[in-house]
Formats: sequence, structure tokens, C-alpha cells
Amino acid sequence: MSELKDSDALARLEALFDDGSFTRIDAYAKSASGEVEVVAGFGTVNGCAVYAFSQDITVDDGAVSVAQCATIKKIYDLASKTGCPVISVFDSNGVKLSEGFEVLNAYGELVKASASISGVCPQIAVVAGACLGTSALIANMADVVVAVKDADFYVSSPSDVTAEQSYEEGTVDILCDDFSSAVDKVKNLVSLLPSNNLSPAPIFDFSAPQSALSDGADAVSVINAISDNSSAVEIKGGYAKSNCKTALATVMGTTVGFIAFEGNALCPACSYKAEAMIKLCDAYSIPVVTIVNTDGIIDEKENQTLVALTKLTSAYASATCPKISVITQNAIGCAYIILAGKGANADMTIAWDSSVVSPLNTDSAVAFLFNDRLADGEDREMLKAEYIENIASPFTAAACGAVDDICTPAETRERVIAALDILSGKRETTLPRKHSVK
Repeated sequence: MSELKDSDALARLEALFDDGSFTRIDAYAKSASGEVEVVAGFGTVNGCAVYAFSQDITVDDGAVSVAQCATIKKIYDLASKTGCPVISVFDSNGVKLSEGFEVLNAYGELVKASASISGVCPQIAVVAGACLGTSALIANMADVVVAVKDADFYVSSPSDVTAEQSYEEGTVDILCDDFSSAVDKVKNLVSLLPSNNLSPAPIFDFSAPQSALSDGADAVSVINAISDNSSAVEIKGGYAKSNCKTALATVMGTTVGFIAFEGNALCPACSYKAEAMIKLCDAYSIPVVTIVNTDGIIDEKENQTLVALTKLTSAYASATCPKISVITQNAIGCAYIILAGKGANADMTIAWDSSVVSPLNTDSAVAFLFNDRLADGEDREMLKAEYIENIASPFTAAACGAVDDICTPAETRERVIAALDILSGKRETTLPRKHSVK
């Protein structure tokens, strides 16, 4: 037999897998015009069993052929049978037009194969070069999309959309300067995610965080202070970045998803971002810690906001993974119900002793409740302080069961660890159904 060609695609997979662990599948398969335009196989990544394929741009520009689709589908089928993650590396200038509708049908089988294991086996897509048309759809169906800055990632060609724009608009979850950096991110993700929806998340050695929390801490500081030292991998970091942060990390060596709000009103973008994280975590039974600091709902883009919040509310309410909410500053109105409310979301709600839990923002509440006293000339700031102390205090919320525990900022990590520990055996069943409608 002839010696295998050491293509860019093969080198990419060998860089991804643990040394010497990669075993190639369909190494001698042929396309109509010669070599198949993809390299595929299996091995271990940080000790985890993984299947992977990498489109080969050096063979016929990586054109997607019937033979390429057959090799990739074999990867999906094996992952489905064995419950292992799939890593896909996309780099192709498009479909092989000479194969006509036959290749379109084969492409459709890939779409179905990817959809069939969605939420069953983790899928991580790496956009390393050109990823156009249907390839872009398949890549975007993955649980996490990692892209290299100079990659092309769009459905309709030609397009001026850059990978950086896709990152800022939430289509790309993680943006890297080069393929080597993308490999590092993928290795971290593979380690954090369980092998499938029935397997537990891996356990890691860990070191405690170095930072201590205080009042007024921002979302990133809260995540870093609760999670194990240097364990956080931010997801969708370029999207809605001033309103919401999402990340996978470990707490006491166990994977946890974080959704942290920055103090602004909930908007469509941060709602979609949070929804994506809660769905990812729920699919693989990863606990979710929500850091609640939001001043209600924006009063613009009314219909878009309503749709986005409906999706977020449904995702939180239907998720059966352990859900812990930490109110760090403000939980106002509808935002409390969606993100920290005992009815719709949280198994455990913890509030900082300095936080505010209120049906309305303090200015509106004071105007509504103390209108007569304001008219008599009483100081608005003093009335706000009275309202917060007597009505919007976390102690008032705890008195009626709306908050389970109150702590200082410095005690947050230990309280979250205790909540995660007690919820580790959570079992919750839902009514039989195919899926929710909204």
C-alpha cells in the first residue's frame, strides 16, 4: 500500500490529539477524482476518547464530495454508537458541483447526522479556513464554534462578513488568533464537557481562586472568585459583552456553567446569550450558577425583547440540571422571576447582604409607594434608603422564602460549593413531550 500523505488536515488532527493516539479511518477511500478531501479518525484528547474530521484544503480545494460526506457521516455514526464527542475542522471552498444532486443528498445526510447527536454527544466545530454554505450550517449546529480570525464563515457567498464580526454577533463562540490557539481552546473544552449526555462531567485537580469578593464586583470578578483558579473558559465573549458573561469553569474540580449579568437591563442579545448557555449545560446535566445583577427589562425593541425573554424564561424553567442563583446587587421585577425566582428557575437562591430584591426599580417604587410623602417634601434619597431597608432588602425576601440564604461577598464561594454539593444528586423528571414550542 502507498504511504499516506501528510496533509495539512492530518497535521491539524495530530496537533489536536494526544501524542500517538490518533488512528485514521477511511485512509484509503477514494473520491471520483482521486483522494478524499477529508481526514478522519479517533483517539484521545487530554485522555478523553474523541472522534474528529478535518477537511483537506490541499485536495481539490477541500471540495465536499459524496466520498467526503460518507467519511464524515461514519464519524457521526460511530460517535452516536459509542457516546463520544465529535470535533470538526472546516476548511473547504464549497461543494463539488460535478457530482450534482447526489452530493446534495449526501450533504443532507450530514445535516441529519449532526442534528441526531445534538445534545447527546458534545460537538465542537473549528472554522480553520473557508466554511461556506451548508458547511457553515453544519458547523453552526455544533455546541461550541471556535474560529480562527482570518477564517471565512458565512452561508451566502460572496460575503464581506469576517470571523471577528461573527464573534461580535454571537455566531462564533470563541475567536482565536491562529489554529494553534484554537487547538488549546478545544482541548480545554473537551476536558470540561462530559463524553455524552449520560456520562458525568470529569473531575479535575484544582487550586482555590486567589481573589476575594467585595461589594460592587463585576461579573468577571464574581466568576473568577467562585470558580477554581484559572479554570474559566469564556463562551460568546464578543457578544453582548457589556451586559452578560457566560463561561464554563470548574468549582472544586467539577464543571459548572456560569451566566453572569453586568447590572444593566435585560436585552435581546444578553437573553439569547444566556439561553444558549443554559441549553448547553442542561443538555449535559452541568450545574448552572447564575450571577444576578440586572435592573429589570429594557423599554425598547418591545417585540424582539419579548421573544428573547420568552425563550430565556422557557429555557430556565424547563432545565432540569442543578440551578443556583446568586443575587450580587440588583434583582428587579421580571428579571428576578426569570433568573432567580424560586418558581421559574432556581433550586437554590443566595443573595448578598447588600443586594436589592424588588418588584420595581427603587425610583419607580418610591414614586409609587411614597407619592404623598414626596409631595410633602420628604427627601427622595432617604425614602429610597427606607424602601431598600424595609421592603427591597434580601432579608425581607428571605423572610417569605424568596431567597434561601444570605451571605457576604467574601462567603460566596463556600456557599455556592455547599449548594452544588447538596444538589449533586438532583433528580427531576418532566412531563412526556417531544420538546417545548417556545
